[in-house]
Amino acid sequence: MRIVVLAGGLSPEREVSLTSGSLIANALMGRGHAVALVDVYVGVNGPLTWRKAGDAEYAAAVSEQIPDLQAVKASCGGREALIGPGVMEACREADVVFIALHGAMGENGQLQAALDNYAIRRYTGTGYIGSLLAMDKDLTKRMLLVADIPSAPWIMFDAEHDSIARVKEEIGLPCVVKPCSCGSSVGVSIVETEEELADALAFARAYEPSVLIEKKIVGREFSVAVLDGEALPAIEIIPKSGFYDYKNKYQGGCTTEICPAPLTEDEAKRLADAAKAVFKALRLENYSRIDFILDAEGTFWCLEANTLPGMTPTSLMPQEAAAAGIDYPTLCDRIVQLAYAKGERA
Repeated sequence: MRIVVLAGGLSPEREVSLTSGSLIANALMGRGHAVALVDVYVGVNGPLTWRKAGDAEYAAAVSEQIPDLQAVKASCGGREALIGPGVMEACREADVVFIALHGAMGENGQLQAALDNYAIRRYTGTGYIGSLLAMDKDLTKRMLLVADIPSAPWIMFDAEHDSIARVKEEIGLPCVVKPCSCGSSVGVSIVETEEELADALAFARAYEPSVLIEKKIVGREFSVAVLDGEALPAIEIIPKSGFYDYKNKYQGGCTTEICPAPLTEDEAKRLADAAKAVFKALRLENYSRIDFILDAEGTFWCLEANTLPGMTPTSLMPQEAAAAGIDYPTLCDRIVQLAYAKGERA
């Protein structure tokens, strides 16, 4: 097949996306596909170059710092349009579009809606409705509440009308402050004291005006990928310091990850069932990754769902797939086949 891998974009997770996209593209080339890696924000200048096995591989890396998006915009003349020139035309040339974006329009449903409007149906992952429900953490929690899936108590904080007193009264301390629709723990703070709360709110609002504050659930952290309706073996995440923030996620040696997770048979089954329940409640498709905290009382609390999880070979979902006997190139190819089949049904 001819496959366009969309990556990059104008998101704080830009570098993560370019790294995922490069490795996905290389894996698919190795499986015999013709692949073009396209930065969805920068766009395409001239005809597409399709790379195959034996051609130069793509390369990218994630730095410790969140990328300077203003500098990226400046390099493209300050263009406000999130989809660059020639991108949709490139997608039309492909048999399948592999969406390797993280955050922003890649995960909030905007890109998926744009592809639908161009009658480009064969793209990987979830459609625009499920993407929106999973990316907006307030909507996610509302859907989980209806489905009777445990999620930490929360409020949406309005900086103009709300006060610290409301946070203390309704949520209490410690709490977690996060932008409503960012991923990769961008803008997230764990707040232990009232003095830390103002700084945490300002940090979150630097990325998005909508801020969610939730009760901190203490316990072990797990992630479970769902592939074609089936849960993969869970992975336990143990940061060596702090919490599972941007640095701990993407810099080697910062986090211990154990897969399959050390759980009892009953715990593993309950976690797999919870992941599939979240997948259904949020109307997700093909593949996703769901994150949980297991508290001391044995309850699995859903943190969030990731419709386009990291896809480097050492990312969480590929590790889980490997534990199930699915190597990285096979995983990428299987996601492509699911997308092609979905497009055929559309």
